Amino acid sequence: QVRLVESGGGSVQAGGSLTLSCLVSQYTDGDIYIAWFRQSPGTQREGVAVLSRISSVTFHSYSVKGRFNISQDNAKTTVFLQMNTLNPDDSAMYYCAAGGGPLSLDPSHFHTWGQGTQVTVSS
Repeated sequence: QVRLVESGGGSVQAGGSLTLSCLVSQYTDGDIYIAWFRQSPGTQREGVAVLSRISSVTFHSYSVKGRFNISQDNAKTTVFLQMNTLNPDDSAMYYCAAGGGPLSLDPSHFHTWGQGTQVTVSS
């Protein structure tokens, strides 16, 4: 069973940057795709970005494209979400998730989720 542990959340001023990390362990070929989702109180879960661990191909949601970047380290043990030009609308609990595919931000394609890390962006 793949395990996912997020870290790197915190508080930042609008316009600032944060990088989140998702440590991936005990992965299998059923965990090819790692994605970041976010959810703020009273809202539905929103897909942010997804990455293939095998090819490193990525897809980013329109709302974060050009500001956020998903990547993985050379050892393919950690998936990052680099967040730039943050604004208060980016405040949310951020979760990483693992799934077998396809390359998608549909949460139904992901079977395992981390515990989340909170990001708060102040004006």
